Amino acid sequence: MSAPGEIESPAPGAQDHERATASYEPHTQGPYLLAGPQDRPVPGALPLRGDLAHIALAGRYFVPHYAVPQPRVAMPGGAPLFASTEPGAEELCTLLEGDSFEVLEISNGWAWGCLSADGPVGYVRLDRLEPLT
Repeated sequence: MSAPGEIESPAPGAQDHERATASYEPHTQGPYLLAGPQDRPVPGALPLRGDLAHIALAGRYFVPHYAVPQPRVAMPGGAPLFASTEPGAEELCTLLEGDSFEVLEISNGWAWGCLSADGPVGYVRLDRLEPLT
């Protein structure tokens, strides 16, 4: 603090801060523009949740984590794709033997993933899938 009548000099580094911010112009365009709320797709349409998304969606949707899919194939006898892991969950479709499934998360014997980055999305029992060879 200055005594009465003295001129106070700027704090150390203040001039550097002023120079750096004087030329700042916010980005108004580009692939990652934060322009407000994003419409969410219908649940199950895209491999996107509040916490995780397929890496192919990284430029379109913002989530804390993106996953690179682990390709698996349906075993002989096929594999039902369910909307959830709850008992009695809706069966969305059945993967036929050899059909590819992109696994994005494995938890409690279930694989969450998709047929492609464009969907459909759901859960398959892990014991109905095998690694792609």
